[in-house]
Amino acid sequence: MQTSIRACSAAFAVICGVLFTGVGTPPASASLPDVPAPAGPWGSFYDPPTELPGEAAGDVIREQSFTPALSVPSATGAFPGTARRIMYRSVDDAGRAIAVTGTYFEPSTPWPGPSRPLVSLASGTIGEGRQCAPSIALQSVVHYSPPFDLSIAYEQLAVDYLLGQGIAVVFTDYVGLGTPGPHPYGNRAASARAVIDAARAAQRLPGTSLSPDGPVGFWGYSQGGHAAAAAAELQPTYAPELNMKGTYAGAPPVKLDDTLALAEGSTLIGAVGYFLDGAVRTNPEIGPVLDRVLNDQGRAMMSSTANQCIGETLLNYSFQHTTQWTNTGESLGAAVTSDPIGRRIVEEQAIGNLTPASPILLASNVNDDAVPYSRVHDLAQTWCERGVPVTLSTIELPPIIPGTAVGHGVPEFANVPAAAAWMIDRFNDVGILHQMNCEQK
Repeated sequence: MQTSIRACSAAFAVICGVLFTGVGTPPASASLPDVPAPAGPWGSFYDPPTELPGEAAGDVIREQSFTPALSVPSATGAFPGTARRIMYRSVDDAGRAIAVTGTYFEPSTPWPGPSRPLVSLASGTIGEGRQCAPSIALQSVVHYSPPFDLSIAYEQLAVDYLLGQGIAVVFTDYVGLGTPGPHPYGNRAASARAVIDAARAAQRLPGTSLSPDGPVGFWGYSQGGHAAAAAAELQPTYAPELNMKGTYAGAPPVKLDDTLALAEGSTLIGAVGYFLDGAVRTNPEIGPVLDRVLNDQGRAMMSSTANQCIGETLLNYSFQHTTQWTNTGESLGAAVTSDPIGRRIVEEQAIGNLTPASPILLASNVNDDAVPYSRVHDLAQTWCERGVPVTLSTIELPPIIPGTAVGHGVPEFANVPAAAAWMIDRFNDVGILHQMNCEQK
C-alpha cells in the first residue's frame, strides 16, 4: 500500500478546507423547478430549451465563452487556458433526457504526447441552490449575494494545475445546479452520469484540441470523490466507448450513513438537508418517510437548505445535531434508515457494488473528520480483490480541530500535485508501480 504523508500550512487551504469542502448523506421541501435561474452576464444560459437539441447523452445543447477570473492574457489567448460554459444532454434514472451545465477549459500549455488528455472533474460540496453552480463561481471566483449567500470556486486550484500540465478539463455543475433543481446531492447514479456525459460533451465540442477517442480521466474530492468513483464504476457499461485511463477519488463518502454519523455535531451537518432535498427529486417515495420522521424544525431545515450555497448552510447549521430535527429524538440517519424505503435509498448511494475497468487512485486522511478513512480503505480492498489496479494513498495527518472538517479539507489542496502526477502517468501509459497488496488489511 502506498503511504503518503501530506502537510499544508497555507491559511487559504485551511480556510477552504473548513468552509468549502463537504460530504454527502441522507430529505420534505426541495428546490422547486420554478425557482428562477441566477441572473448574471450569462443571460438565460441556465434555462434549458423546452425541446433539447441532439439525440444522445453527451450531445452539446449550447455553449458560451467567458473569461475565468484568474486567467491572464498570453500569446495563446489566456493562461492557463480559455473557458466555455456548456450545456449538455444527460439522462435521469428513468432514461429521460435532461440538461446539465458545466465548463470546458482549453489549456494554453501544449501536451507533449500524441493526443491531449481530458479530465472530467467533479466538485466537492458547493451547495444546493441553482446559483451555487461551479460554472457561475468560476467566472468571479466568489459568488456572493447579500446577506449570506456565498460560494467559492475552490476547485480552481486543481483546474489550473491540470491546465498547466497541458490537460484539458471539463467541470460538471452536476444535475440541478444552474439548471432547475433540486440537485440530487450524493446520488450515485446521477452524479456518475453527469461526470461521464461531461466528458462526452467535451470531446464533441467543436473547436477544441481534443480528439473524439482521446484519453480520459475522472477526478474529484469529497462529494466529487464520490461522483468520480461512481463514474469509474458506471463507465464500463454506460460509456464503454470512452478511452478511460484512470480515476482519482479523494476522500469519497463510500457509505452515506457512516458519513452522516461522523458529521453529527460538525460544521458539515447542514449538508444532510441537501441530500434529503435531492432525494425527493430522485426518489419521491421517500416523502412519506420524511413526513413521519421530521419535526417542524427538521422540515424548516430542509426548506432553508434547498436554496442555499455552502457558506450560508455552514453559518446556519454548523455544530448542530440531527436529533433536534426528528420526532423521536433519535439521529436523522437512524430514523431514516430504520424505514425500509429510507434504508434502500441510502444504501443505493454506496460505492463498491460495481467494478471499475481502469486504474484507481484513492486518497484519504487517517484522521479525516468528515469521511471515515476505514471505509475508503475497505473500498480499495474490495476493488483490488476484483482485479482493479488500485493505489491507496494514506495521508497521515494528526487530528486538526476535529469537527471543523480541517482534517478533511486540507488534503484536498495538498494532494493536487501528487494526484496530477499519478494521472499524468496513466495518460502516458506508465505501469502502476504501487498497486495495493490485496492481502494487506
